This record gives sequence, structure tokens and C-alpha cells, in this order.
Amino acid sequence: MNAINIILIFVVAFLAGCEGILDQFQFHQPLVACTLIGLVTGHLKEGIILGGQLQLYALGWSNVGAAIAPDAALASTASAIIMALALNGGTSNIDEAISTSITLAIPLSVAGLFLTMLARTFAIPMVHGMDSAAETADFKKIERIHWSGVAMQGLRIAIPALILCFIPASAVTNALNAMPAWLKEGMQVGGGMVAAVGYAMVLNMMSTKETWPFFALGFVLAAIPQITLIGLGVIGLALGLIYMKLKGLAQSSSSSSHGSGDPLGDVINDY
Repeated sequence: MNAINIILIFVVAFLAGCEGILDQFQFHQPLVACTLIGLVTGHLKEGIILGGQLQLYALGWSNVGAAIAPDAALASTASAIIMALALNGGTSNIDEAISTSITLAIPLSVAGLFLTMLARTFAIPMVHGMDSAAETADFKKIERIHWSGVAMQGLRIAIPALILCFIPASAVTNALNAMPAWLKEGMQVGGGMVAAVGYAMVLNMMSTKETWPFFALGFVLAAIPQITLIGLGVIGLALGLIYMKLKGLAQSSSSSSHGSGDPLGDVINDY
């Protein structure tokens, strides 16, 4: 990688780390981070594919109380950099490079979880410093400490990403070529299962008796090869609008009926 690539990767990784806390522009989401890393390294198509598959898994990650979810920012940026290094080193099997990166994203997310806990521990005295500045009405100091805390979150991703950039591309390619066939095939299977498990986690959180008909209909339509992803998206949008319209009509007349206000729910209850 040249200097421009490394600088752009550092910027993307820094923004991803900051967004892991801010959640405003979603730079830490795999689909965004991997796409941007792919763009700055010259592998946009592969970055989109990697980000799309990792995004299915990250959809099931969420912070619950004091339990912190695995870090999507480090998993996204680091796995995308590893994929780019493998492709730059001459790896001809793109699917192999992507599947290996997906498999590595899981332990990387756990490492990112350790880094974010470390950063939040260091942020504790910074909060006390902001409290002290508030007692003296030193708003400039409060602002400086605040931005320092955000920058610390960005650096926890940018520094590991910067270190990965200095790994020779040939070393990554040689490591992939040295893997036995059974390990490569296992990683490809594992990479496919990552997306399936992530989607299953999303279904587990969202599944209700009202939404199951849409899931079943979607799987049936997806099995028809003539329907493209754009066509499936249009069908999904149309079904969503129809559902919202029916639900609005049911709620408007719920005062004069004994239904639940959900037309599909009432139909299912009748069965």
C-alpha cells in the first residue's frame, strides 16, 4: 500500500471508531466501513460483498444494559484490510479471501470489545475532570476533554488498522496459500454460517405472529431466480406500505370494534 492508501485507511478507521460511540453517521457498520476500506484500497466490489455479509451478523449485535456487544468497527476495518492485503498480494481466489476475512472478523470483534472496555476505563478520570471543570464553569476545558474522549475511541480502531497496513501483502497471500484444503473449505463454510447465524439472531428478535407470513413469503420469492434483488426490494416495500395502510385503517376503526388494531394479527387469531 502506498502512503495515500494508508492515510485514507487511517481516516476511515478513525471515523469508524468514533462512530462506535456516537452512532450518528454509522461509519462503524460493516457495510459502510468495509465499503470505504474497499474503495480506498481499490477493491470496492469485494469490500461491498464483505461488508454485506458481515452486516447480517452485526444486525444481531446490540448493547443490553452493561453488556457491551462485540465491536463491529474493528471487525469491519481489520477484516477489510486483511482482504485487501490478500488481493494485493496476488490472491486469485476472491471468494477464499472474503471467506477468510469473515472468519477472522469474529475474533477481531472480541479484541475490539477488549479495546473499547479499556478506552472506557481510561474515560472515567476524564469524566471526573469534566465534573471539576463544570464546578468552575470552564466550558472550554469541558469541550476539550469531551473531544479527547471521542478521539480516544477513534484511535482504538485507527492504530490497529495502521499496524495492519504495514504487513506485507505477500505475507498474507503466502499464509492463505499455505493453508491446507480442509482448512480453506472449513473457513468458506464458516463464513457462510456467520451470515446465517446473524440473520437468525435478527429473526429471533423481530419474529412475531404478524411478521412470520412476510418472512415465509420472502423466502419463497427469493427462491425464484428471475426476480432480482431490486425486484425483491420493490416487493418488500410494497408489502410494507400495504401493511402500514391496513394497520392504520384498523387502528382508526378500533374504537368501534373489539379487534387488536392489527389486521393480520386478527386474521391469524381467527385461525
